[in-house]
Amino acid sequence: MLVLGLLFSCKSEKKEEAPNALPSRNKPVSADAFIAKTQALSENIQVPGSILPAEGTDIRPEISGRLVSIHFTEGAFVKKGALLAKLFDEDLKAQLRKLEVQLEINEKTVERYKELLKIQGISQQDVDLSELQVNNNKADIELVKVSITKTEIRAPFDGRIGLRNVSLGAYVSPADIIATIRQVDQLKLEFTVPEKYSTVFKPGKKVSFAIDGAGKAFSATVMATEYFIDANTRSLNVKGLVKNNDPALVPGAYAKVDLDLDRDNNAIIVPTQAIIPLSRGKQVIIYRNGKPDFKEVTTGIRDSAYIQVASGVNIGDTVLISGLMAIKPNSQIQLSNVQ
Repeated sequence: MLVLGLLFSCKSEKKEEAPNALPSRNKPVSADAFIAKTQALSENIQVPGSILPAEGTDIRPEISGRLVSIHFTEGAFVKKGALLAKLFDEDLKAQLRKLEVQLEINEKTVERYKELLKIQGISQQDVDLSELQVNNNKADIELVKVSITKTEIRAPFDGRIGLRNVSLGAYVSPADIIATIRQVDQLKLEFTVPEKYSTVFKPGKKVSFAIDGAGKAFSATVMATEYFIDANTRSLNVKGLVKNNDPALVPGAYAKVDLDLDRDNNAIIVPTQAIIPLSRGKQVIIYRNGKPDFKEVTTGIRDSAYIQVASGVNIGDTVLISGLMAIKPNSQIQLSNVQ
């Protein structure tokens, strides 16, 4: 009997406690909120870029031959047209001298034929053939002179010569790189931007960038963009002209490019964490007299902390920014902190 009494009393206590568990379901949800306001907002992103010389190319010979002289110092500045290296050309010079002798003989032959033609001692055809031979000699001489010019390797523009890749006496061909030359008195900045911002970057747009170790910002002006979007990366290649001729800017250096993509001086803003993504759109939760009001919104530009709300939120609305996953349409809201 004592055992039955104890069991009955336990069941009675559980029944009495059950009604008290219901109010816990209606316990208010604590949340932080933000008062929607207007503020100047700009969308900035950072993309990687590279510092490039204004011009740069590999120095290669046009023809094959033995390298007989080198006329540059590694790392030195050279002027456009300066002789950098020379290939063996004695065989071409000998051929040129032979052709010049032949030309001299043929020109004298033409003079004699013309005198004979005056006294009808030769036909006009013979004179024409001798003049043709002279013209052929002249053409051959010009051809050999061009070949001799190709044995002289000259700087294509003013710039700095890199390290030498060949030694004196080496046999080189057009496939061999003797050195590189870069025009470093003017630099370019190359970077890519996402496809959706491709229309923003027009020639003349200003961009700023930084490099590691410089401790200051540099600027560049967009000079050109690629005419197509890269299908693999969905991005657009952009090239700008660097304004600052600073010793810290070295061709090939990694640059961090800051892009100011859009700006609104009177944007209605909320913190980015207030936006709830949906399968088709976005929404926020607005606090109204202790109840949540779910509103679909259209967003615009954003920065690291705030996002523009183009529609769905008015100035002064109390937008919830925490506890969003726990809030249901019939929840009771208790504000713990209002920004």
